Amino acid sequence: MAAVALFTHITEEKDMSRRLRALPFLLLLLTAVAGAQVTVNTFEGIDASNDVGPELGIDANGAVGTLQYTEWTNDAYWAFSKTAPYTPVTPQPVPGYTPWVQNNMTDCEPYSGNVQLNFDHLASRWVIGRRVGNGTFFYCIAVSSGADMNTLTWYAYELPLNSILGQNAEGVTYYPDYPKIGTWADAYYVTIDIEDPSRNYAEVGVIACAFDRTTMLTGGTMRTPQCFRVLPNPSGNYQAHSLEPADIDGTFAPPAGALEYFLSVENPTPPATTSSSLNLWSFHVDWTTPTNSKFTGPTSQVVNTYTQGCYDEGGNPYNTVCVPEPSTATTKVYIDSVGDRLMQRFAYRRFPGQYQSYLVSHAVQVGTGTGSQTGIRWYEFRIGGKGHSGTIMHNDGNYRFMPSIAQDKNANMAVGYSISGPSEHPSIAASYTSLANPTNPTEILLYSGTADEENSFIWGVYSSMTIDPSDDCTFWYVNEYFNTNQITNLTWRTRIANFKLPGCS
Repeated sequence: MAAVALFTHITEEKDMSRRLRALPFLLLLLTAVAGAQVTVNTFEGIDASNDVGPELGIDANGAVGTLQYTEWTNDAYWAFSKTAPYTPVTPQPVPGYTPWVQNNMTDCEPYSGNVQLNFDHLASRWVIGRRVGNGTFFYCIAVSSGADMNTLTWYAYELPLNSILGQNAEGVTYYPDYPKIGTWADAYYVTIDIEDPSRNYAEVGVIACAFDRTTMLTGGTMRTPQCFRVLPNPSGNYQAHSLEPADIDGTFAPPAGALEYFLSVENPTPPATTSSSLNLWSFHVDWTTPTNSKFTGPTSQVVNTYTQGCYDEGGNPYNTVCVPEPSTATTKVYIDSVGDRLMQRFAYRRFPGQYQSYLVSHAVQVGTGTGSQTGIRWYEFRIGGKGHSGTIMHNDGNYRFMPSIAQDKNANMAVGYSISGPSEHPSIAASYTSLANPTNPTEILLYSGTADEENSFIWGVYSSMTIDPSDDCTFWYVNEYFNTNQITNLTWRTRIANFKLPGCS
């Protein structure tokens, strides 16, 4: 069956819910539209002051496990208790190269960026993926021996990338950027953008790889990863830009033999400025006979028309820097919305005997003109049912961007994101609704920033909303903010929030 036939049509919801404000206390009580109360707990994560090697681009992300919550920035990770006062497991963040140092893997010891940390719900293990190298590149992946960050060890692996990346006409190895990792039953699936350093890092392809999850969970010698290289189509309209791999929530595995799906935006071909589809790809891995493995796509998934966040009407869909903050009028510094791609996660959940649900989100333009206000577009695709979609936007002059999405076992959706505007310091917010009976999502301000990033447009591109495997109800979200203006010295901070929606227990 063709992949396009598996995802059913989605309906557009109008998301214009009234914004609810909150104070930046540890415990926040926010009243939902229906009158029920949502209790939001927040605590401090990794900050520039305690990071082992702080830089401008931190790409804060994390995941919640059965015993702890673990956050990652580009060069360190830190685990915390899941109950107040959310005590960290170690006195300071742990250097990010630790799993590979423990295994004497020198290729994977250097500093790395664009790191992602997942929790494998089906196996109760932590999974870390890192891009490492300068000229000679590796993708380094580690799987924990257990779920307890106090006692676990790491199984560490590496994949040399240069032969897969290839070289440009000048003989320069292409650059691997923006890797993502998704957990599936038959593999850990990884995507990596391929960029040309000689052409201002223009994207020239994407790698999609399957890693031998079954063997890696036991610490054995993994079978050779199976990789495919996806190139632009002849028209130049790049359809595989920053592919998002599906990642499992909950404890119900996909049906036996289910394909791993990937999704990407449809970048408009200039002079067009809008799109009305997403691109679906599928990966079938055969570990017994690798020649039978297939990477297929794209097939078009029709959605409501959208303009990518901060879209440049001059025809450059990658120019996505337009989000203002209160200091912008003076500094002329804007924040990057990263509105040219879907944002992690492409969250999968199976409801046995009913349907399979996939969620994804991205920043879209909700005003008019170049650099106009951005909101959050979210989609639910279903196999075996009718999905939904919506656009979170408010008439408050603020920009919403950098989203991440998940759903609980009762089909309640929550999407977290950054929010900033001419009179709103960069802050952390979320919106939620029921996918069983969608209404206008309720927005809650998870944490209020009190200062700006005045010296850079760079904003972390891996904010992450994950669901607690212990109750399959509690949402955990991490993102960055400022309480002191970042002018010269690094002052970025991160905040971790958790909340559970009414009716889920």
